[in-house]
Order: sequence, then C-alpha cells, then structure tokens
Amino acid sequence: MEGLSDRQRALLHVLWRILPQARLVGGVVRDLLVGRRVADIDMAVPLAPEQVMERLRAAGVVAVPTGLAHGTVTAVVDGLPCEITTLRRDLLTDGRHAVVAWTDDWQQDAARRDFTFNALFLDQVGRLYDWFGGQADLRAGCVRFVGDAQSRIEEDALRILRFFRFQARYGKGEPAADTVAVLGRTAALLTGLSVERVWSELRQILALAQVMPVMRLMAQTGVLAVILPEGVTLDRLEALEACQPPPDALLRLAAADARLPPT
Repeated sequence: MEGLSDRQRALLHVLWRILPQARLVGGVVRDLLVGRRVADIDMAVPLAPEQVMERLRAAGVVAVPTGLAHGTVTAVVDGLPCEITTLRRDLLTDGRHAVVAWTDDWQQDAARRDFTFNALFLDQVGRLYDWFGGQADLRAGCVRFVGDAQSRIEEDALRILRFFRFQARYGKGEPAADTVAVLGRTAALLTGLSVERVWSELRQILALAQVMPVMRLMAQTGVLAVILPEGVTLDRLEALEACQPPPDALLRLAAADARLPPT
C-alpha cells in the first residue's frame, strides 16, 4: 500500500495476524486512495474492546484502554500506536457526546460516520468497502455528509468545522449549495461545544496552506461569527497571506482579530 512507511507496514503485519477481521478505516483509507503519506493508522473491528485488549496482550502487544467507553483501544508496536475501535451504533446523541453500543454490522458503523470518504473500510487483502459512494466523492472532490447532513450535524456539531477542514484539503470547486445552507442553519449549535474542541478544529483550519477560501466560506455561512464573536476582519488576514508567511495558526488568528487596531 503506497503511502505507508516501513514501520507502519510492520505494525499492520502484527495487528492483522492478531486481529485478522480488523479493517483500516477513516483517514488512513482516504489518504491511501489519494496517494498521500499516512500520518495515523486507525482500525475497526467487530469485537468488544475487552476482547481486543485480551488478544493483543496475549500476543505480547501493548494495549492501552484509551477510550473504552467509546470502544477504543490503542495498540503500540515498536513505539508506533494504532487506535482500534469496536464497531458502534448510536443509542443517544446530544450534539456533543454520544452513547454507543457495540455491533458487528460494518454498514451500521459506517452510517454513523460524518463524511462519505471517512466511512470507507479496507481489509488486509486490499478489498474496499464503500456503502455511501465515498470513493467517487473523493475523486470528485465532493465533501458530502453520510445520509442527511442536518442529522449528522445535530449528532455532533463539531462536524460543521470538520466540513470546512476537509473542504479545504479535499474539496474541488464550490461545495453543494444545499450543504452550505445546512451549515448556515446549524452554525449556532457550535455554541454548545467546549472551547477546547472548537479550537482543536479551528487550529487545524488556520494551519492549512491555503486558508482564505475556507475562511471566506466560514464567514459566508455565519460560522466565524459564532466561534469568534468578538469579530473577524478577513481583509487584514488576506493582506497577511499576500506576504506569503509560514502557515502559522496563531499568527493568522491574530491577523483576523477585529479587536486589534488597523495597521
């Protein structure tokens, strides 16, 4: 698989020997399909997290219970981590947190994910599982929610910001008008999230190589006004970008802060 380092290949060799039914999921599949270097490896498995930990430890692999309530165990092989998450279905969502139950239904797990190209699975023989047209969307540069966009956002409002991040990285051309309309209608839901969660996504957006198109789109939908209620001035940010500085998130945030005096 192009895009994987030798250490990552060795990690997968070990894990697939222990958990042959596990599949790669999410970002690693997305990046392999577009030929990008893989940063992190995530896997999904139809086993309860306690079973995953038992099998890993029996094989001598370090298993850390990093998120048992959400079904996540981190396996560490030669210092390299991999998050392994049990297939899930949502029992209850409130826009911030989800109460989940385990399942062995791969499609059911895929249906609860945010975007179609994040709902892809890849098994150890290279077979791709794609129930929602994620591969085609990835090729077309279309960032599309799985199923109904408003429902996905109401389950977790952070998906609004994730949309903009993925649009900047993978989108080609303008996003679908109906999706933009939903983002505008639901922008106020971001006020229910913690500052830490919002900043985690905003920091990644502000560190993108080309930040102006996505910032303009965030302003158009009213998202910037919600997450930065003190005010934003994109003109000064655009002037900064014209100087081609390094893509520094804090520098860009300061440049966009309307409370600062004009230069």
